[in-house]
Amino acid sequence: MKRPKVFIAKPIPVEVENYIARHCDYKKWEHEKEIPREILLKEVADCDGILLTGHKIDEELLSNAPNLKIVSNISVGYNNFDIAAMKKHNVMGTHTPYVLDETVADLVFGLILASARRISELDRFVKEGKWEAGDDKIFFGVDVHHATIGIIGMGRIGEAIAKRAKLGFDMNVLYYNRTRKTAFEEKMGVKYRDLEALLKESDFIVLMTPLTKETYHLIDYKEFNLMKKSAIFINASRGQTVNEEALIDALQNKKILGAGLDVFDKEPIDPDNPLLKMNNVVTLPHIGSATAKTRFDMAMLAAKNLVKGVLGEVPPNLVPELRK
Repeated sequence: MKRPKVFIAKPIPVEVENYIARHCDYKKWEHEKEIPREILLKEVADCDGILLTGHKIDEELLSNAPNLKIVSNISVGYNNFDIAAMKKHNVMGTHTPYVLDETVADLVFGLILASARRISELDRFVKEGKWEAGDDKIFFGVDVHHATIGIIGMGRIGEAIAKRAKLGFDMNVLYYNRTRKTAFEEKMGVKYRDLEALLKESDFIVLMTPLTKETYHLIDYKEFNLMKKSAIFINASRGQTVNEEALIDALQNKKILGAGLDVFDKEPIDPDNPLLKMNNVVTLPHIGSATAKTRFDMAMLAAKNLVKGVLGEVPPNLVPELRK
C-alpha cells in the first residue's frame, strides 16, 4: 500500500517527527525562520497532508495541491483557514484544543499581575539605576485580589482564568459569552453580564475570543469609552479582535489605566508602534502557549490529527465549521 505523503512546514520535536515517519513519507522545512510562501506552494503540490502554524490556507494553495486531504494546525486558532475554499476542495482542517488551556490561563494571570503591580516597568526602573531612597508612592500599583474581573469569551481557557480569579484571588468574576454557561455559573459563582455591563463594571477586562468575522474589532472606541478610567485591559486572544488605534487612543488619553498584551494587530509588532513607548503597557511576543511541555503536546496532537486524516479517518480535532 502506498504511504501518504505529508509536508511539515515548521520545526517539530524529533519524537513527533518519528511518529509521523511511522505512518507517512514526509519532507520538512528545516529552518527556524518562517517558510516563504512560494516554497510552501511548491512543497505541498503533491502532498496528502500539511502540518503547519498560521500559513494562509486559501484557494491559491488548495488549487495548487490537488491530492490534499488535511491541513493540521499546531494551534487552537484557525483564522488562517479559508473555510469556504476548504469545503469546496473537500479538505479537512484540524487544530489543537485543550492541551494549552492551563498554560495560557497562567500567562493571562501573569499579564494581570504585571500590569496591576507595574512589574515590568519597575523592573526596568531598578535595572536602570533609578531606585533611590524616599517616598515609595511612585511605585504604587493596584490590587488584584477582591477586584472585579470581566472575561469576554468563556471557553475552556476563559473557565481556567475564572477558576484562578475566583479561587486564587477572591475576585468577583463576570463574563460575557455567546451562550450562557449556567452550570459553570452555579459551580464557580461567576455572573453573566452583557458586554456593555461587563465593560462598565470590571476592573480587569480579559479578552479571550477567537478571531471571526463577528469578533473582528469587537473592542473598539465605543467599548474603551465604556470602561472605567481605572480599568486594565488584557488581550491574549488575537490582535485583530481589538482596534489597535482605539486601544492606543484609550491609553494615551487616560480612558483606561493600562494594558497587558500578548497579541497585536501586526506580528511581529512594528518597532515604531506607540504601545512600545508606554510604561503602562506590558507587551509580550505572543507566548500564550510557550512552554516546552505544552508546545510538545500541541505538536504531537497535531501530528495525530494529520495521520488520521491522511489515512482516511476522521481526525478527533476537526474544526467545527468543517464537521459533517
